[in-house]
Amino acid sequence: MKMFNEGHVISFSRVIINKKGIKMNLIKKLTVVAASVLALSATSASADKLDKIISKGKVKCGVVLDFPPMGYRDAKNKPAGFDVEYCKDLAKALGVELELKSMSFAQRIPALNSGKVDVVIGSTSDTLQRAKSAGFTMPYFVFKLQAMVKKDSGINSFADLKGKKVTAALSTTPETEFMKNAKEMGWDTSKYFSSKSENDTHLALVQGKADAIITTDTTIVELLKLPKYKDYMAGPFVPKFSDFVSIIAKRSEYGMINYLNLFIHQQVRSGRYEELNKQFYGNSPLRKLTVDGIYY
Repeated sequence: MKMFNEGHVISFSRVIINKKGIKMNLIKKLTVVAASVLALSATSASADKLDKIISKGKVKCGVVLDFPPMGYRDAKNKPAGFDVEYCKDLAKALGVELELKSMSFAQRIPALNSGKVDVVIGSTSDTLQRAKSAGFTMPYFVFKLQAMVKKDSGINSFADLKGKKVTAALSTTPETEFMKNAKEMGWDTSKYFSSKSENDTHLALVQGKADAIITTDTTIVELLKLPKYKDYMAGPFVPKFSDFVSIIAKRSEYGMINYLNLFIHQQVRSGRYEELNKQFYGNSPLRKLTVDGIYY
């Protein structure tokens, strides 16, 4: 058997030490790389929608453009209205470019959750059912729900709508509140039908397909200014209901929702809310955005 001398032992020890050193260096390098990856992931995860909008330099704002005066197209076919102005004000506050996205009422929450828009300023009623799918701010406007009917229809009270052909835009609060009241009163609602959009409800009324439409008091005021509605009038209100509407963002985007709440506060405190009310609603009283006994 060949014996190792002292030199062999020393050389062998150096090999072991070198291998250990290489291994330790490799472990250290891998540890640094792993830490860097984790730090990058943590940074990416912590960048919320607000950060991304500011970094990207653009906010995609969803609006409904068949709901005057909140949203419509002007004589030059350009988007206009209260909601459109709020989208512009939001982009200005953020210091970013605005990209407006037109949609129907039914498309608001799907567009938000699919990432087609960052926020929706589209007169979205703050219902508990919708809050399961989207995040709601404090109210930025409030409506009353009302019927619009022909002057000779004989419809003067909400009870007079019983058995009539009534329509409202699909997936809207006017629709759900009308149906809720009708069912509570035990009405046969077989003659009720949903319209695909707000414009379709107006068309159904003019074409005689509906005896009444359910929409907002503000929309009816605007429609009655048009010559084609000279034979129509504002009808009864939906009982005991104020339609508070909010800006919506993804439900998980707390940073964005907090920012939007402060944005609404600033719109009121700066006088911009009142200014836009005068622009689009004339001398009608400024609508209160609070409920007695509740802080928004």
